[in-house]
Amino acid sequence: MKYRLAEAMKTCMRTMPVEKITVKEIVQECGTTRQTFYRYFLDKYDLINWYFDKILLESFEHMGEGTTVYEGLCKKFQYIEEEKLFFKAAFRNDQQNCLREHDFQLILAFYTRQIEEKTKEPISENLRFLLEMYCQGSIYMTVQWVLGERKSTPQEMAKALVSAMPSELYDVMKQLNLV
Repeated sequence: MKYRLAEAMKTCMRTMPVEKITVKEIVQECGTTRQTFYRYFLDKYDLINWYFDKILLESFEHMGEGTTVYEGLCKKFQYIEEEKLFFKAAFRNDQQNCLREHDFQLILAFYTRQIEEKTKEPISENLRFLLEMYCQGSIYMTVQWVLGERKSTPQEMAKALVSAMPSELYDVMKQLNLV
């Protein structure tokens, strides 16, 4: 039912901005009741966050399939491109539930886990600082791309993000065969 409600929300997003979509319109599109909607979600933004989590986790799984950061980013951007309508609407209405911060936490944890699994030790405070800075910049540029303010292919975006990696972080990633 959650996925059906998410599909109904995506259908509504094709014709109007998120802030104008009502729960009534979502349930009508889905063919269910408001009671059913509220059994699963607090409001339309809770639905968006839930679906956003599902998409992001799946895109991170795609990233994990790549052997390098570049390959992983290519897969992530290809996946985002397939769900671009949703990402565009979700990032455009970021103020409600801070999706960018949520994305930041997920991507930071993903890269931290990649490094720590390969080194078998926690990352240093300096490396964590560089990683946080890199992840913030990556998310900002990803949002710009999703919103159409940056015209690039998924491969061009991946290449640009790898090139923008701080040198010390890049060196660590290179030693770990991640770039």
